[in-house]
Amino acid sequence: MSDPAAAEAVGKRVGDFYESHPYPPPVDDLDAYRRTWDDRRRRADSHLFWPSDEFRADRSILVAGCGTVQAAHYAVRWPQARVVGIDVSDRSIAFERELKKKHSLENLELDRIGIEEAGSLGVQFEHVVCTGVLHHLADPAAGLKALRETLAPNGAMHVMVYAPFGRAGIYLLQEYCRRLGIGLTSEDIDELAATLKALPRDHPLAPLLMRSPDFASKAGLADALLHPNDRAYSVPQFFEFLRGAGLAFGRWVRQAPYLPQCGAPAQTPHRSRLLALPLEERYAAVELFRGTMVRHAALVYSAGAPEHGYRRDFSGDAWLDYVPIRLAGTTVVKERLPAGAVAVLINQNHTDTDLYLPIDGERLRMYEAIDGEKSAGAIGRLAGDRNAAGDFFRQLWEWDQVVFDESHMRR
Repeated sequence: MSDPAAAEAVGKRVGDFYESHPYPPPVDDLDAYRRTWDDRRRRADSHLFWPSDEFRADRSILVAGCGTVQAAHYAVRWPQARVVGIDVSDRSIAFERELKKKHSLENLELDRIGIEEAGSLGVQFEHVVCTGVLHHLADPAAGLKALRETLAPNGAMHVMVYAPFGRAGIYLLQEYCRRLGIGLTSEDIDELAATLKALPRDHPLAPLLMRSPDFASKAGLADALLHPNDRAYSVPQFFEFLRGAGLAFGRWVRQAPYLPQCGAPAQTPHRSRLLALPLEERYAAVELFRGTMVRHAALVYSAGAPEHGYRRDFSGDAWLDYVPIRLAGTTVVKERLPAGAVAVLINQNHTDTDLYLPIDGERLRMYEAIDGEKSAGAIGRLAGDRNAAGDFFRQLWEWDQVVFDESHMRR
């Protein structure tokens, strides 16, 4: 947005919105969240962003647009890290300060500033987190560039923005609410919630109403359907957005939904055509095939930063030295199996029901041998065929079952 006055007006509307409807709904207890994190999960998360770096728990972290709880979550998740949370909403920062006080989060700092002002902190961070915020800014490009300026040379950024096709029903209802003049009063939101129950079963919003937690609270409902500024990015637009800010794409946080070799796209006659496309076009085509993505979440780095090794070739010998670490949310299912399978591997963070990986007994033995210490080569000896073992570890990585610790390979 090139008009400063218009940008300021949008920024004020967004700030006022979060003052009256803080999001996500505030919480007052972090103990349950703390119990979901241990050093093994921290190590997996670290190697997701830095596969070739030794595990460290003391990185500097900026949570940009922290809302009511996200910065506190990161402070709990990484107790040895320095965590800084920023947000434009006084009320959201106040909720975070209460969590800091209640849970003695001495590693957490909070500042009421906008993302565009992140440079005023005068600090570069090794890890920058900005999820669900940039698409609400008056000038998302300026916000992303400001965050890139805060990123340390070896830093990694976690960016999430809305995607358009899976949110088609949301945008229909946003326009509906605008036409009817639906406001942000408690009565208006209650009436909107009641109206949603009468939507046709085949309305584009219906699938999200059934599975998204955003529609279970007034704050979530307001954020989804009554937000004053909201845009979305298709895959090609997202890549252009990153390039415009001087950032380079690393990988999707959960990559299997974007890969034509995973799930339903692999069963179509178009598999080979999809795999023949350049990577960005491949991702864009699969987004269109699925049609249900509501967000894009990616790991990105400063353009020109050292390559973090996301283009892996399992046909050579490098994979033998990778140390696989299971990702949180992965599980083994041994009931109601496809023909020929002894188990199915699922990442419970996937929302697409076709993303399950059937495996035979040999592959199950390899999977069960993953302990975060043994190399893929050592585990692969359980298989009679080295190529088959390499193919299995490639699948585990593509299907978001594991990340790899490659830090020892740099010594």
